Amino acid sequence: MSAPRGSAATVEGTALRTALRPYASGVAVLTAAGAAGPAGVTITSLTSISTEPALISFALADASSTWARIKDCQWFGIQILGGDQTETARRFATSGVDRFAPPTRWHTGPQGVPLLDDCLSWLVCSRYDLIRLGDHHVVVGAVEHTQAGSHGDGLVHLHGELQPVASVALTKAVAD
Repeated sequence: MSAPRGSAATVEGTALRTALRPYASGVAVLTAAGAAGPAGVTITSLTSISTEPALISFALADASSTWARIKDCQWFGIQILGGDQTETARRFATSGVDRFAPPTRWHTGPQGVPLLDDCLSWLVCSRYDLIRLGDHHVVVGAVEHTQAGSHGDGLVHLHGELQPVASVALTKAVAD
């Protein structure tokens, strides 16, 4: 018999982050057209859930200023960043800046969703489900539009740093 949900004692957040540092996560930017204008944030929690229907998910902290701006949005965009977009990822991870001001280049996509230019690919999703888990909100999106962008390798978050996938492969080859 399994323990009831939420009854297990868990490790501290810093211990969890330390344990997950060697686990590479893809880097994307979430965008939405909030009531106060375009909003966006760098995410590493993007997950493909299902192909039939096409569903993805991401998680945002309850304390995130971006969550406060997009929590009521029914449409959002996911931009898959390329290995050369480290500065874009950093900009959208920085609090207190206008993330959509120059040098950010963007356009309005389907359903009025702001989409960043020059990404590897874009997804435009409608909200399918929302689940509160711990100190985060897990949003499940129904993918209604996709577009392929520029060709190239992706960007990952590994060992606390943003790294192009190509450099990760090169680092491993040199270590071997």
